[in-house]
Amino acid sequence: MTTFSMQGIGVSRGIAISKVHIIERNQPETREYHIEENTLQQEIARFRIAVSLARQQLCSVREHIPIDTPGNISSFIDTHLLMLEDSALTKEPVNIIRERQCNAEWALKLQRDALVSIFEEMDDAYLRTRKDDVDHVVNRIQRILMDQGLKAHEVPDSHLDGYIILADDLSPADTVMMQHKKIAAFVIEHGGPTSHTAILARSLGIPSIVGLRRALRYIHEDDLLIVDAHEGVVLINPSEAIQTYYRQKQLEQIRYQAELINLKEAPAISRDGVEISLQANIELEKDFEIVEKVGAQGVGLYRTEHLYMNRGSPPAEEEHYLTYIEVMETLGNIPLTLRTMDLGADKTTDYESTPLSANPALGLRAIRLCLKEPSLFEPQLRAVLRASAKGPLRMMIPMLSNIQEVREIFFILEGIKEEFTAKGIPFNPDLKVGGMIEVPAAAICADRFAQHLDFLSIGTNDLIQYLMAIDRVNDEVNYLYDPLNPAVLRLIHMTIKAGKQYNTPVAICGEMAGDPRFVKLLLGLGLRELSVHPVILLEIKRIIRESRISDLESEALKILNAKDSIHANELLEALNR
Repeated sequence: MTTFSMQGIGVSRGIAISKVHIIERNQPETREYHIEENTLQQEIARFRIAVSLARQQLCSVREHIPIDTPGNISSFIDTHLLMLEDSALTKEPVNIIRERQCNAEWALKLQRDALVSIFEEMDDAYLRTRKDDVDHVVNRIQRILMDQGLKAHEVPDSHLDGYIILADDLSPADTVMMQHKKIAAFVIEHGGPTSHTAILARSLGIPSIVGLRRALRYIHEDDLLIVDAHEGVVLINPSEAIQTYYRQKQLEQIRYQAELINLKEAPAISRDGVEISLQANIELEKDFEIVEKVGAQGVGLYRTEHLYMNRGSPPAEEEHYLTYIEVMETLGNIPLTLRTMDLGADKTTDYESTPLSANPALGLRAIRLCLKEPSLFEPQLRAVLRASAKGPLRMMIPMLSNIQEVREIFFILEGIKEEFTAKGIPFNPDLKVGGMIEVPAAAICADRFAQHLDFLSIGTNDLIQYLMAIDRVNDEVNYLYDPLNPAVLRLIHMTIKAGKQYNTPVAICGEMAGDPRFVKLLLGLGLRELSVHPVILLEIKRIIRESRISDLESEALKILNAKDSIHANELLEALNR
C-alpha cells in the first residue's frame, strides 16, 4: 500500500502507532408506518421503554467512569441524562405517536428535526452546535428502538485497547468509554484547537488531532495509522522505515517526559536570573492532584462554574464556603486565585431567569449576569470573604468591560464586609481582587483597570474570539483564531505595559500561556506570570529555565511589529529555534 498523509490540528501532544477503529455518527435510517388505534398504547410503551434503556446505558457509562477521568466529561453525560428527563424528548414524541398514529421511530425523528431546526436558526454559532447533543441522545434511543444494540466501543468486554479512534465527532459517553479502554489516540474530522473535543482530549492526555477534514473518506477500518499530534499529521499505512522512525520518536518523548519530572522542585528562573511566577489552572479534583505532582507555585485560575451546573437550584453560601475550604486544604498553603462564576454563553443552568439570547457569548454572562442576579452572586462573594480568613486566597472577576462594573463589585463587597465586622465573622480585610482582561475594551483601557484592581489576568481564548469577531468552535471561521494576529499581540502588550506602569501584576491564564510555541514571545513582551494547565506546566518551566530574557526582548518586539501573521509566524519560528 502507498503511504500518504493528512494534515489537521494537533490539540494534545504525543505519538500513537496503531490500527484505526471508525465510529460512524450517521443517524439511523427511519421510515414511517401506520399504527392501528388499538395498539397505540403498546407503541407508546415501546418508546418509553427505549428511553428508559437509554437512561440505563448512560447511567452505566457514568458508573464505569475511571476515578481519574476529568469531571467535565462526566458533567456532559449528566447533561445528556437531564435531556432524557425533558418533556421535549419524552412527552412530545408520545403526542406525535397519538396524533399521527405513527411508529415511535418516526415520531422521535420528527421531534428531533423540530428541535434541531430551532438550534440551526440561532445566530450564535456555539448554540447551533448544541444540536449535536440532541443527536447524541436521539441516536441512542433510535438504536434501541431498532434493536441495533451497543456500538463496539460501548460494549464492556470489547477489545479496543490500543486502537486509534477516527470519528466525525465524539460524544462525552464515547470519550469516557474509550478512555476506560485505553485508546491510543483520537482523530476527529471537525473541531478546532479550543473546541470541546479538543479540551477533553487535552484533559485525558491522549494524542489527538481535530479538523482532519474528509478523513472518513480516505481512511478505512483497520488501516495502520501514525498520529503525530505535535505536528498535527496523520500517516496512513506507513512503511516499515517510517514506523521505525516514529517508534524512536515515541521513545524519545517518553524519556523527555521522565526528565521533566526532575524539574518539579526547580525554580522557574531564566538563565539571566529573572523569576517567573508559574501557576496552574484548575477546575476539578484530578487537576488538584496534578498541581502537587508538578510543584506549581500557586493556582492562577480556579474555575467555579461546576458548582452551578447540572442541578435544579444554585449553591447556597455554605456549600460555596465548604467547597473553597476543601480546595484550599487539598492544595496546601499555595496561593489560590478563585474566579467568580462565568455562567452564560456555553455554560447555562436550568434555574437562570435570563431569556434565551441570539448571541449569548455577547450577552448576559459572567459579571454582567452576576450584577443583574445578586441572588446568584452574593452567596459566592460572602463565601469567598469567609474563606479568605483561612489561607492565601484572592478573587478574580471575569469578563469586565468597564470601570463601573468594578465599582459595583466593590460596593457589594464593602457592604458584606461591614456586616461581617458587625457580626464578628472573620475575613481577610485586604482580600485582593483582580480582573480578567478578555474583552477588547478592557484591554484598551487596561491602564484604568490597573489603577483600581490588585492584579490583572489576560484570558486569551475569549480576547482573541471577541477581537476577531469569530466563534472559536465554529469550523467555518476558526482559522481566524490566531494568537499571532498583530491586533492580538498589541492588546496583550498594552495590558502588560499598563500593569508595569501602575505596579499591578499581569498574568495570562488562557490557552496561549500553555502553548510552548508562545512562551518565549510572551516573556520577551514583558510577561512575568503564567497560569497553565498542570499537565503542561513542567514543559513551560523547562522553556523558562533555558531562556535568556534579555535576548528575547528585541526579538519579541520584532514579532509585535510584524506586518502580518505570516511574517510574525516566521519570526516566531526563528525565536524558538
